[in-house]
Amino acid sequence: MYLNFYGLERKPFNPTPDPKFLYLTPSHREALAQILYGVQEGKGFIVLTGEVGTGKTTLIQTLLRRLDEKTEVAYIFNSKLPFDALVEYMLRDFGISENFVSMPQRLFALNNFLIERRRTGQNTVLIIDEAQNLDAAALEQVRLLSNFETPTEKLLQIFLAGQPELQSKLDLPELRQLKQRISLRCVIRPLTTDETRDYIQHRLRIAGGRRVDIFSDAALQRITRYADGIPRLVNIVCDHALLFGYAEQKRRIDQDTIDQVIAYIEQGARPQQTQKSRLGGGWSLVRAPFHWISGALATLLLLAFVFLALKLNGMEDFSLHVENYIVEVLRSVFSVFAMIT
Repeated sequence: MYLNFYGLERKPFNPTPDPKFLYLTPSHREALAQILYGVQEGKGFIVLTGEVGTGKTTLIQTLLRRLDEKTEVAYIFNSKLPFDALVEYMLRDFGISENFVSMPQRLFALNNFLIERRRTGQNTVLIIDEAQNLDAAALEQVRLLSNFETPTEKLLQIFLAGQPELQSKLDLPELRQLKQRISLRCVIRPLTTDETRDYIQHRLRIAGGRRVDIFSDAALQRITRYADGIPRLVNIVCDHALLFGYAEQKRRIDQDTIDQVIAYIEQGARPQQTQKSRLGGGWSLVRAPFHWISGALATLLLLAFVFLALKLNGMEDFSLHVENYIVEVLRSVFSVFAMIT
């Protein structure tokens, strides 16, 4: 809807984890480098944590695009499945489509699959997103999958991604064996103020924007304060802001628009735009009420003087029209007072 108006080729702030829009902060760049290294070098267990909306899934999608054809991946994004279902899903994702009746049969098939891939010099990775949803018992069963190994190397690389609660679970005493096996720990941190500004401009640029200054400095500062470094919230606010700006035909998004967007997100309703009411010469009712009222009062006094003069000279009919006009002016003045108080 707003793409042509702002000179964009595609939506810059879609909520989907599109790797094309990945903005690599130092913590994102470090995490991606560690994950790639851990997977390619067969480091076993890798854990990635970050707050909700910081870009963990986008980083996973980027990882999937950068892995070579020798790497087979099972990507589980529904971590609330029971462990039996997780294994079943993993086998299907690896292309093992046989219907196994029991868990031992599934594990035996998985072992043979992993040994054959290692024999041919190929790598195998299990990725579990939203891993904070796994309880301690399920995490322990996932650990047991890492027992697929040879005397010299791991046959299955396991990559767990989740919110900070995952780190807390890994500190539980009953998961100390799993914690000892984690070779790499990566953390994604929220965006800083400068990173938020660069993030917005980066996405506008990737979306084909010829201008990356669509948001004013004050608007960027307001977005930064509200989003608190969470890219997902930045996307939501900016997408709504472009829509609101298009509706008002604003070529540049100001802080007032961002305030309206935040109110809409928080309350589900757009606030009244009192500053949008305009008078002649570009004066707003909020910014210049007294200039307008003083002018109206001066006009009123002049009309009153004319009215008295006409009365004294016996021009009753014409004076009646002037009297009616004075009444209308008074009503306008009272209306202005009602709007600004």
